[in-house]
Amino acid sequence: MRKMIAPLLATLAAPCAQAYAGEPPPGFLRLAEIAPDLLQEMRYAGPHNFTGAPVPGYGAPQCWLRADAAKALAAAAAEARSRGFSLVVYDCYRPRRAVAAFVDWSRNSDERAKPEYYPRVDKSALFAEGYIAERSMHSTGLAVDIGVRGWDFGTPFDFFDPRSWTAAESSQKARANRDALLALMRRHGFENYPREWWHFTYKGADGAPSYDAEIN
Repeated sequence: MRKMIAPLLATLAAPCAQAYAGEPPPGFLRLAEIAPDLLQEMRYAGPHNFTGAPVPGYGAPQCWLRADAAKALAAAAAEARSRGFSLVVYDCYRPRRAVAAFVDWSRNSDERAKPEYYPRVDKSALFAEGYIAERSMHSTGLAVDIGVRGWDFGTPFDFFDPRSWTAAESSQKARANRDALLALMRRHGFENYPREWWHFTYKGADGAPSYDAEIN
């Protein structure tokens, strides 16, 4: 979920590209094609996410990214392996229909996942407080949600709470792990969103079009 950040506004105002059925959008790659060993735990393709159900647009648990971002992420994963740890990807390209589904979800009464994902925030306030946005950088294929298998980051992925902010106070171990992930991703051209330790956007995102091709 991308929050309302000023640098995103120009990007999100750009015309939306058409959907392409059955294949990634032009200039995209399936991450498995260039980084088959990178762990993919695509949360929105199944029920283990803040909505409690599979999200429209995720017909398969696959990571798609724009080619430049995919190659940079593959390089980051290779460096991680050389240092003895393994990256795990939670979300990559996100179809616009999935973002629209988040908006619809925010207006219904289903709170089955509240204890795990937003225990201290009213569901009705998630957009107003910036935990979910009506437009997402993920739809450009340049954003990725990522962690490290077996590492403690202080909060889980998609935990809507100030404790998930990258610089938030946390245990010494979680602090070291966040700093290590941040440094790794920066070395490969990714910028972190300060309110989510797991969210990174590849450089050059300004003006990138968004897409609505279903992942399959």
